[in-house]
Amino acid sequence: MKKDIQVFDNVLQLIGKTPLIKLNKMTEDFDGDFFAKVEAFNPGHSSKDRIALHIIEEAERQGILTPGDTIIETTSGNTGFSIAMVSIIKGYECILAVSSKSSADKIDMLKSMGAQVYVCPANVSADDPRSYYQVAKRLHNEIKGSIYINQYFNKLNLDAHYHTTGPEIWEQTEGQITHLIACSGTGGTISGISKYLKEQNPDVQVIGVDAYGSVLKKYHETREFDDKEIYPYRIEGLGKNLIPTATDFDLIDKFVKVTDEASAHTAREISRTEGLFVGYTSGAAMQALKQLNEEGEFKVGDKVVVVFPDHGSRYMSKVYSDKWMEDQGFFDSQTEITEKIQYIK
Repeated sequence: MKKDIQVFDNVLQLIGKTPLIKLNKMTEDFDGDFFAKVEAFNPGHSSKDRIALHIIEEAERQGILTPGDTIIETTSGNTGFSIAMVSIIKGYECILAVSSKSSADKIDMLKSMGAQVYVCPANVSADDPRSYYQVAKRLHNEIKGSIYINQYFNKLNLDAHYHTTGPEIWEQTEGQITHLIACSGTGGTISGISKYLKEQNPDVQVIGVDAYGSVLKKYHETREFDDKEIYPYRIEGLGKNLIPTATDFDLIDKFVKVTDEASAHTAREISRTEGLFVGYTSGAAMQALKQLNEEGEFKVGDKVVVVFPDHGSRYMSKVYSDKWMEDQGFFDSQTEITEKIQYIK
């Protein structure tokens, strides 16, 4: 009798069920136990696979999308890659408006996945016609048979994580989680996970990570949008110069701000010490965890989960490039540059 071949029908069946991995060396002197939800194990190497599949399949269920249609989105890179991947499998055209802050690696990956890419200036206001928000809207209006995902203002962004990432974390920690730390950009990840966790245990502390130059932390504390908070920063996929409705601020207990420089160094530290090759935003999340520990946030017995959103391969021309780090002024001295390569002549 022949046995069935152990095979997946396509790459989309690999989305979700990412591992929870204990952090050891970086937290060995901290009170509590610390775990990383490593979203790079998704087939598109980021947590954005979850929302891309969920939003597109919901559009199909509603009859909004049919084969041959065009999907349009604004992205710092990861969501675009995930949408392009899903589009390939399901037979859609894909157009992406990308911030110029996105790494060259990300932009090249998007092109490699067959997407048409519009690179838009990062340091303009959200209502500027050149911003990636406005470019995506214009393309949607011009192209018949297109839908605009609009992750920043799409409740399905939150729902994707409520139905998948939240239950996974609860089950993996056997309900023992005390703290969740996650970066907030669109806010879908942190809001969706928080909604599920707080339904199970309202005492779980949910801490958002924001960037200096972003408006999210102050808005959470005051419910006022302050454009004086806005200035250019380097971290991709974290913070915002607008208020995304995909973020449910009532589900977040507090925000912590991190710097570009500290986050970049921490991303590199994760790779060197934990053997996890993670992206810039993962460095930001871990940097927030370190700052919270210094403030005495954790105690013995706490079970802390930090979300690592994507893979380090997306940042080879940025945080993992000594030249880029040096150009940003992130090396205090030449001795910090890793001298691991020797050329034999």
